[in-house]
Amino acid sequence: MITLKSGEEIIRMRDAGRIAAIAREIGGECVREGVTTAQIDREIKKCILSHGAKPSFLGYGGFPASACISVNEEIIHGIPSSRRILKNGDIVKIDVGAYYKGYHGDCAATFAVGEISEEAQRLIDVTKQSFFEGIAAIGEGKRIGDIGHAVQSYVEANGFSVVREYIGHGIGKNLHEDPEVPNYGTAGHGQRLRPGMTIAIEPMVNVGDWRVRVLNDKWTVVTADGKLSSHYENTVAITENGVLILTDPA
Repeated sequence: MITLKSGEEIIRMRDAGRIAAIAREIGGECVREGVTTAQIDREIKKCILSHGAKPSFLGYGGFPASACISVNEEIIHGIPSSRRILKNGDIVKIDVGAYYKGYHGDCAATFAVGEISEEAQRLIDVTKQSFFEGIAAIGEGKRIGDIGHAVQSYVEANGFSVVREYIGHGIGKNLHEDPEVPNYGTAGHGQRLRPGMTIAIEPMVNVGDWRVRVLNDKWTVVTADGKLSSHYENTVAITENGVLILTDPA
């Protein structure tokens, strides 16, 4: 069941989203050669706690860390580790959630370690822009399928592929709520978009094939072909006046 949020609830979600966005920025600032993913996770946790919030992901379904940190061919749900040392040329996906005063904010981005390949940079850029293509498709009379269609069309026009098994989602008092928000689909199909809906739109984009597999840790999702993947996400609210990005650090 989709829970429509009041204006007051959206303001509260904006507070949670801002904390998540600040933590995402802090994590990105830590990305450099020689740093471990566990070190980044510690800084993210410290940031979230310092704002009076709690990490949404810590303990969620048994997840052992405050942020999901995924490197190169890892798509999502990478477990931070003191043994995973970043090196020049890596791309690092940082996915952060913050729970504040009863509401969640959820966001992600992909960061470069030093000098990365032209292909890797284009992948990051296309993934981020595909999110904005998705929110541009939101409007009166539009449906969930319009978001996914816009994301998929942009990604595939640029020669990349969209992950199918993992998708965006509703968000609010719970980290994952209805509706499901695929990054692919058919325009004009699916749940009608309405003011008061709060959703996390999160394109996951691969250089090669869209298929994935899960590692033996039961969490880390990687590309089936071992090629690079990128991730970008924001929590947004659909209002009478348009789309509001809630995970904005400003």
